[in-house]
Amino acid sequence: MTQPTGNRREALLAAALTAAERGWHVFPLRPGTKRPALHGERACPGTGPCLDGHRKWEERATTDPDRIRAAWSRAPFNVGIATGPSGLLVIDLDVPKDNSSTDAPDGAATFRALCERAGRAAPDTYRTGTASGGAHLYFTAPPGVRLANTAGTIAPLVDTRAWGGYVVAAGSTTPTGAYEALCGPVAAPLPFWLQCILQPASKRSQTPSMAVAGQSRRYTDVALAEECRNVASAQIGEREAKLFRAARALGRFVAWGDLPRHVVEEALQAGGEAAGLSASECRSTLRSALDWSIAHNQTRRATA
Repeated sequence: MTQPTGNRREALLAAALTAAERGWHVFPLRPGTKRPALHGERACPGTGPCLDGHRKWEERATTDPDRIRAAWSRAPFNVGIATGPSGLLVIDLDVPKDNSSTDAPDGAATFRALCERAGRAAPDTYRTGTASGGAHLYFTAPPGVRLANTAGTIAPLVDTRAWGGYVVAAGSTTPTGAYEALCGPVAAPLPFWLQCILQPASKRSQTPSMAVAGQSRRYTDVALAEECRNVASAQIGEREAKLFRAARALGRFVAWGDLPRHVVEEALQAGGEAAGLSASECRSTLRSALDWSIAHNQTRRATA
């Protein structure tokens, strides 16, 4: 029997308030759909660029319980969570489309395979089941890093939602099914090896010769993140070479005192293992490349 509208509205209001209590910014979605309910709003492509006019929901998403009660008093709105303002990175494990092969692996399978290649356990974090039969894995985004939406960057049928994206919260329903919480309420920090894959490469507006005394920590952090991403995304046949080059490139920052050696080693180790290299292969390559780079970069070059 269909649930009375008043009861549905109360249940959805409770779902919105629960999300807001966790610090997640919510906004109403049209009843029974995944589309924003704000006046004049159009659904934003999940992973493509959003025009500013499409993203009023991101600006107006809130954790204010009074505003939430006022909004959900009008209709049984589904609940959207604006991932960027909420400090979240949500991994979307999708299922094959109707026209796909019946034996095609789903997003959960390809993500598990990625974790196995990286030698990492599948992350334990807050998880919801989606109406289509997939799953959403919630992570807290790293501080000071503005991650964007992606499609297939991690693995086939594995997308992410961050700034410019949103997800449908547990408690919402659509004609194809319900969104349900599958495990505990705590969103774990995004694992660094996944961040290495997702971190956007910086624009090369600076050159290594600009790494002079007194350079900002921001530059070294960007260089570290970019090299880690390059290593983590390396293909078979180029993984060890990319790891070696990254270690040599970053070794000069260690020699100059801009980055601690253990930070570089841990970050590149994670990137190398994410690409599929064994832990011992990574350690051996890193040791020799960093030793060489540190020995040959004892004197900081002047600005060109």
